[in-house]
Amino acid sequence: MEAKAPLSALVLAVSAALCGCGGSGGGGSARLEWPVMGTVAAVQARGCEPTLARDAAKPVFAEVERLLNAHDPNSELSSLAKLDDAEVLAKCTPSMRPCYEAAFRMREESGGVFNPRWRGPGTMDLGAIAKGFAVDLAAERMRGAGAAAKDGTLLDLGGNLKAVAGDWRVGVFGGKGEMFTLREGEAAATSGEYFRGRHIHDGRTGGEAGAKVYSVTVIHPSSAMMADALSTTLFILGREKGEAFLRARHPEARAIWIE
Repeated sequence: MEAKAPLSALVLAVSAALCGCGGSGGGGSARLEWPVMGTVAAVQARGCEPTLARDAAKPVFAEVERLLNAHDPNSELSSLAKLDDAEVLAKCTPSMRPCYEAAFRMREESGGVFNPRWRGPGTMDLGAIAKGFAVDLAAERMRGAGAAAKDGTLLDLGGNLKAVAGDWRVGVFGGKGEMFTLREGEAAATSGEYFRGRHIHDGRTGGEAGAKVYSVTVIHPSSAMMADALSTTLFILGREKGEAFLRARHPEARAIWIE
C-alpha cells in the first residue's frame, strides 16, 4: 500500500510519473491544473480550452478528498475505519461504495498484498486506489455534462490518467524512452519510489515493499481505479509474481516495468 504524505509533498513525485505528450490527432492542446488530494489535477484538451472539463471534474475530486481522506480524523473514511467491511459498505456514502468494494476485493485477490487496513486495527487507508476512483467518477461526470472536447480530452490526477476522449501518447517517467498510446476510454497509473524514498508498504506486514523494481505502470481498458490498485499491488509483488498475478486475475490489463 502507498503511504500518502500530507498534501503537496506528493506533487513532484507522482504528477511526473506519467506525462501526457499530446494527441495522435495532431493540433495543439491546452492544459489546466489545480491542487487537490495531495497532488496536482489536470485536464488537457485538444482544439479548445478545457474549462468546461475542469469545472466538471473539480467538484468530484473535492468530494472524494473530503470523504476518503485518511489524514482527516473528521472524514467519512476515518469515521468508518473501526467498523468491519460489511458495516462500512452499509454505512458509507453510496457514491463512494465502489471504491471500498474494490479495495476489499483486491485485498482478497492479492492475499493481503493490497490491504486498506495495512496500518492495523481501527484504521483504513484508500490512498492506493482513491485517486484512480476519483478519475473514473470525474470522467463519467465530464461525459454526462458534455464537457469532454471531441478532439481529445485527457484527465490526470497525480499521474492517474484517463483518455476521456481521443487517443493520447504517454511517456513513462524514469524509463528509457518507453512510450505507449492511451486509447479513448483507457486508463493508466504508475507506482514507484521516485523522489520520496521508500513509501510503498506491503499490506501483509506493514513493512516497506522489498520489490527490486523502480516502477510499474498499469494500463487498463476502462478503469483508472483498477489501474491505480493494480500498479501498487504489482510493485509490491515484483515482476515475476506480479506478472503471474496479472495473468491469473486481471488479464485485461497490461504492465510496463522499469527495473
